[in-house]
Amino acid sequence: MKFALIGYGKMGKTIEQVILEQHKGDEIVLKITDQNLAELTTENLKKADVAIEFSTPHSAIQNIYKCFDAGIPVVVGTTAWLDKLPEVKAKCAEKKGGLFFSPNFSIGVNIFWAVNKKLAAIMNTQAQYEICMEEIHHTEKLDVPSGTAIKTAEVVMTELKQKTEWKLENQEPRTKNQELNPAQLLIVAKREPNVPGTHTVRYESSVDCIEIKHEAKNRKGFAEGAVLAARWLVGKKGVFEMKDLLEIQL
Repeated sequence: MKFALIGYGKMGKTIEQVILEQHKGDEIVLKITDQNLAELTTENLKKADVAIEFSTPHSAIQNIYKCFDAGIPVVVGTTAWLDKLPEVKAKCAEKKGGLFFSPNFSIGVNIFWAVNKKLAAIMNTQAQYEICMEEIHHTEKLDVPSGTAIKTAEVVMTELKQKTEWKLENQEPRTKNQELNPAQLLIVAKREPNVPGTHTVRYESSVDCIEIKHEAKNRKGFAEGAVLAARWLVGKKGVFEMKDLLEIQL
């Protein structure tokens, strides 16, 4: 299989490593960095069977459309562009393209989401518990909170009906008279050196707490999931997510 890598930073290099480790016959025919953007052409993209896109939020949609124009499916790991998802889906249908997107390609994170959905359904009737979330990423992470944290909140809120919106928690100490909005699910976002990604969902009452955590050890889990998605996507038309590949309910 022939791959195009759009974005060749730390994540792109890890994806390359995974591709070359898995099948000796696979080939990376195009690697796009910020130094060779002129090479991201329809002609060059057509040399690939599938593209994997990990770039930046401001360039992701443009890159997706170039893949549609070239007639190759694209797996997108860039986050913070999903407010434009309806128009991207429309373009995918118009071009009869294939798009696979996820805020997190780790199989473990997707299992984490599925477990959180089940737990939130149970906790929906347990008003004595208050929920909060925390995410920790490396200091180079551009979006705050992360796409993974937002997706986690959205999954929880599909079942926990008393929460209707997420809110990024102010890191400043709360004043004595400042009250929490009970409809808001608070997300505490931290940035620390060399942290691939840690996400925690915590329910706390006056007598106990329940906590679910996913902690990535390195980037390889994300890369393996993205490559798995790319192999799965080839030959398919439409818009897909990890829940389709893993056949889980989210």
